[in-house]
Amino acid sequence: MKAWQHLKTINHHKMLVMKGCFRVGLYKQGLLHDLSKYSPTEFLVGCKYFQGNKSPNSMERLEKGYSQAWLHHKGRNKHHLEYWMDYGVGENNEGITGMKMPLKYVVEMFIDRMSASKNYQKEKYTDASALDYYEHGKEYHILHEDSRELLEKLLHMLADEGEEAVFHYIKHVLLKQKDYGTPYRKPKGLQDHMN
Repeated sequence: MKAWQHLKTINHHKMLVMKGCFRVGLYKQGLLHDLSKYSPTEFLVGCKYFQGNKSPNSMERLEKGYSQAWLHHKGRNKHHLEYWMDYGVGENNEGITGMKMPLKYVVEMFIDRMSASKNYQKEKYTDASALDYYEHGKEYHILHEDSRELLEKLLHMLADEGEEAVFHYIKHVLLKQKDYGTPYRKPKGLQDHMN
């Protein structure tokens, strides 16, 4: 078991996310991000399947056919799109669908993805890394169209304009909305910032 290496990896990731959340004013989310990774259900799996360059959950999934750690994690952390999957309502939304995510969790999801790319890619990381990773699997994501649009907007902005620009946009445009804890709705004028 590689407990020390796994602990260092999750601590480093948590610190990156915390710094990102603090930069945009999401202090509570920065402090509470991924605390479930320290629970025995997630931590022991991380130690057993630690690789250092990707999530241990993928190795558990290969061995068992599912990841108990991931099922535990995504059900307790609102910054994961999988937390927001539910049965749809209305005549065209039968079956599992993505619910609108509150803005603050879309922002945390973006920061989480950026930080995970930094954590696993280390010196190979670029501002395009999180977008590249997202693009590789986006056709499998069950995500509400508004949440998807915003996440992709932020990932593209990071890749095209850099970290300073995207954090400035998040703090001074997105999170200036009165209630960013409610499901994200594209504010008037957002299109101006999307082009």
